[in-house]
Amino acid sequence: MTLQIGFLLFPQVQQLDLTGPYDVLASLPDVKVHLIWKDLVPVTASTGLVLKPTTTFADCPALDVICIPGGSGVGPLMEDDETLAFIKIQAANARYVTSVCTGALVLGAAGLLKGKRATTHWAYHELLAPLGATPVKDRVVRDGNLLTGGGITAGIDFALTLAAELFDKDTAELVQLQLEYAPAPPFTSGSPETAPVGVLEEARKRSAGSLKLRSEITERVAAKLDR
Repeated sequence: MTLQIGFLLFPQVQQLDLTGPYDVLASLPDVKVHLIWKDLVPVTASTGLVLKPTTTFADCPALDVICIPGGSGVGPLMEDDETLAFIKIQAANARYVTSVCTGALVLGAAGLLKGKRATTHWAYHELLAPLGATPVKDRVVRDGNLLTGGGITAGIDFALTLAAELFDKDTAELVQLQLEYAPAPPFTSGSPETAPVGVLEEARKRSAGSLKLRSEITERVAAKLDR
């Protein structure tokens, strides 16, 4: 039976959060991958790429895998009752409930991280605990049928991990080889632990406004979850 895999698509999504794992999972045999939003109007990603939904909340089939990517648009989603209701309905019967980067915060807003180990982008890791999660600083974290990936490029690691779960290790390794996924970054600044101090300070400065806004949203959402 064809596996139904759905990615939430929304305005200001981080396109690599979506397209990285999309390429991995769409390369698997006998899968149908959906890009899901409220309507079929094209949406603009955070860096300007225009993406088109393939189905709506109303028409989306029952999903075996639901994935929530992150991006600058996750703040509004965390307080969007229509989106959160759709996620909760699909998650109730999905084999795997997943996220990439700050998509984890949306899962948290839907009440799906309570008592679960999870990860997200390093700059927003502190927002997991208020949403009921146990934060884990790994590239990919699994807790039962919940799989969360860290920041942006970790989406590829997450998708390969999921591919092995859905099929087997050999299938996942074949996809990895086909995509020639053999990371060899030219610099060691890909994590807060290895980045030069000045680079880390600048990155924190650039994310400070977003962190403040998302902290305020998380506080409001957490208060609702605790009722």
